Amino acid sequence: MVYETSYDTGLKPFTPDLNRGKWDKPTDYIFACFGLALKLDVFVASFWMFFDMGILGILPYFIYMAIYLVPIMVIHSFMGQFSSSGFISAFRLSPFFKGMGYVSGFLTISMLIYYSIFAAVPLLFIINSFRPTLPWSCEGLSSWHNGSATLSTTCNKTLILEDFSEFNRSYQLLHVPSVLYFQNHYDSMKQDSVPDWYKDYELSWHFVGLFAIIWAVIAFIFYKFSETAKFGKLIRYMVIVTLVLLLVCFVRFLFLPGALNGLHRYMTPMASDMAMGVASTFIMVLHAFGAGWGSVIALSSFNGFKTDIMSYSWIISFGQIFIYIMFGMVSFMLEHYFNGNINLLFCIIFTVLKLSFSELSDAEDNANILSHWLLYLSSASALSTMAWPNLWTFIYYSMLLIAALIVMATQIFTVLQSLFDEFEILRLRKQEVTFGLIGGISLCSFYFCTNHGIIFFSALGLDAIFSHSLLHLLLLLVVLWIYGRERFQRDIEFMLGQPFASWKVFILRFIAPIILVICLLAGISLSISEHSYSTAVVVVMSIVLVVLPILAIPGYGFYYLYQSTGSFCERFRRTCRPTDWYPVEMEHRQQYEEAVDNTEMTHQLFEVTEEVN
Repeated sequence: MVYETSYDTGLKPFTPDLNRGKWDKPTDYIFACFGLALKLDVFVASFWMFFDMGILGILPYFIYMAIYLVPIMVIHSFMGQFSSSGFISAFRLSPFFKGMGYVSGFLTISMLIYYSIFAAVPLLFIINSFRPTLPWSCEGLSSWHNGSATLSTTCNKTLILEDFSEFNRSYQLLHVPSVLYFQNHYDSMKQDSVPDWYKDYELSWHFVGLFAIIWAVIAFIFYKFSETAKFGKLIRYMVIVTLVLLLVCFVRFLFLPGALNGLHRYMTPMASDMAMGVASTFIMVLHAFGAGWGSVIALSSFNGFKTDIMSYSWIISFGQIFIYIMFGMVSFMLEHYFNGNINLLFCIIFTVLKLSFSELSDAEDNANILSHWLLYLSSASALSTMAWPNLWTFIYYSMLLIAALIVMATQIFTVLQSLFDEFEILRLRKQEVTFGLIGGISLCSFYFCTNHGIIFFSALGLDAIFSHSLLHLLLLLVVLWIYGRERFQRDIEFMLGQPFASWKVFILRFIAPIILVICLLAGISLSISEHSYSTAVVVVMSIVLVVLPILAIPGYGFYYLYQSTGSFCERFRRTCRPTDWYPVEMEHRQQYEEAVDNTEMTHQLFEVTEEVN
């Protein structure tokens, strides 16, 4: 026997799910991984890191991509494709570390609990786009907003002129109507120029209804498209539609006032952009692997055994950065559209109040438009100024809604399949497990319909920075040190018929860990900072769904160690060795046995020859 089996440890052997299916087309794997880049909370939660970063700031991404993104993605894809297993069972490679798979599942669930916000907000604007007059347009603002209120909006030029008195020229806050419309669903957010997020909890029944609709759509997707081939085809079409709508909206936004200035700023090289990019694009890289870190492992498990994951990893990486660049350019155009509004308003003030140029310059510097959640909230006001505003609102927010549904459905799919791969008993109750999981997550998500939840969700998103960095470090330890680089390169060459270059292994073993340690420390710092402003409920969620599962990695390892026999050292060696690690299909399994036999024999003959000489 060329590999250790569970029989040797006295445990039940791994039983593969032969009915798990394959992708309808090999490219479905690529589109599913493209969909991972549509997790747009990476922008909303890290606004200050990305929205002032031009095209030059993206260049460090390509360096990270060559150093560790693509090589690590190959490792993820190798584990899933070789074992035909999800992110839990794939750690048969080294069972002591199987807890990493469970951590991946908890991280995915922590994201799914709050991510329905990113589907509910677009749905809110889509539903209201069918009104004859958009409520957040300047014409529709008076129907729900108190015109006598002290809040200055980008529509209320008269109030701005009144506020801009001799005693109030130091600072001006201009509110965006679509942001106010969103805040209008919570009494605690109404009329406050600076809302107090620490008021009592308040539940928005409007958002409860929107969340219920979103989760009903998710349940329908898994009711009709639960089979792998059908699900892959659905995700493929949804990703294509999303990217087409994104390109259409991008072209239309080019005609917004100030949009070309934003595009010019985005494309203009600046040294500060490069510095910002070095420090922040690693967050994009970490999100390339999905919310739960192990999504690529699970998605690649539906590939054919000989699928060229090396080429696919490069295609996926370039496709994901294309998506980030497109959303980055859209956000820059929207930002400069609102900046253009400031300039226009103060030109009016300059004319009416007869200010000097120095006073006008100071006033413009001290003015600020509160364009919260630029891609999701403020963009609605920009769309309301276009010709056919209802149509463009529907198109734009349909794109964001489909993107959110892709992310949610894909992550649930990876969790379910990983559970079915690991627990044979659950395969008999797939439907009950599927809708039980969806129902449980949907109930937990209703906390984010409150005024606290809808503001502090970003703390959970930032936890992924340090958790993903830690898991990547452990993965490199498991695959390239414990399993061994020689075995890894042997398995890759057997599966693909092409070698994994030794220089890539060197970078992964000695250079990538340095970057990941820096990311880990930065992630811990960001998480502590963000949670210091969040509520106790969010902190508890973070502890239960992120911190405790990470502590369970050594906990599961020692539990597995306890089940083994022999001395401590013998048990530890046995639990770190690959167990039931072989291709699922019998043909490939037999070929693998022969290949490993030949490799081991050659290695032994080489050692004997050296001893004789």
